[in-house]
Amino acid sequence: MEFLFAGIGLIILLLSGDLLVRGAVNSSLRLGLPALIVSLTIVAFGTSAPELLISIEAIDDNAAGLALGNVVGSNTANILLVLGVPALVSTLNTSDCNTRKSYVTMLLASIIFIAIAFLGPITWVHGVILLSILALILGDQARQALAHRRNLKVMEDDLEGVDPDMPWWKIGVFLLLGLIGLPLGADIFVDSSLIIAQRLGVTDSVIGLTLVALGTSLPELATTVMAAIRRQADVALGNVIGSNMFNLLGIIGVASFFGDIPVDRSFMTFDFWVMLGASLLIAPFVFSSTRNMTRRWGAALCAAYVTYIWVVVH
Repeated sequence: MEFLFAGIGLIILLLSGDLLVRGAVNSSLRLGLPALIVSLTIVAFGTSAPELLISIEAIDDNAAGLALGNVVGSNTANILLVLGVPALVSTLNTSDCNTRKSYVTMLLASIIFIAIAFLGPITWVHGVILLSILALILGDQARQALAHRRNLKVMEDDLEGVDPDMPWWKIGVFLLLGLIGLPLGADIFVDSSLIIAQRLGVTDSVIGLTLVALGTSLPELATTVMAAIRRQADVALGNVIGSNMFNLLGIIGVASFFGDIPVDRSFMTFDFWVMLGASLLIAPFVFSSTRNMTRRWGAALCAAYVTYIWVVVH
């Protein structure tokens, strides 16, 4: 039954996050905010809302290991599984992508995050540092977009859930359901996950690295699979890189204001390095102008993720 409740909680989370994004995007555009700013802020934070609420709820329930495991596990899953599965479906033509700067920024964010974690526990002071770095990254992205005329405006058609004719009452319903559903889903999902951890005799960190991380990576997986089918490798890579940066800097940064986040020794000796190593695995596809992520590479990445999960559980 706990797995059923966890599934229900996850579904509520994902649906509520989607409703919140749709409501926020449409209300912001109706109020005259540029689509570019909406995409860099509201959409980015909105799509990370389920992970954020789970982390906050976990800290409130004295299960900070689940919060940290959720972020670290999600980042590992994003590289190995969320890129591996689409590559299995259809070869990702990564040689045509220009994600080098974003990729290097993600690596630097990962290194800074690991360095802060080694100083542990992660406090609100560290959270301010992480959020400041994220603000600098977003500011740089906005500056670059505005500097190039072709990127001056993100077309509204590229923003998910945009309906120029959506009435205000419908926007209000979306926002209300999203704001109610997110904490409700997070509460159900976290409570069920902790019960599962107790019954299986594992720590909340392990549940965060596996069950919670995999569940919260499902939206990214769906997005990248569709991008692979449409031959949009840049969307797949950009989605993963952006999500990983937000997880490390945004989610942990905000969550640290709700309580200190202790860092279990297992993270420092194993999980952080797997996360960083997984990120380094895709370097050849980011920097090479000839190498594509083939089905063979997709199989290797998926196999690496299955191996990682087996090691964590055992």
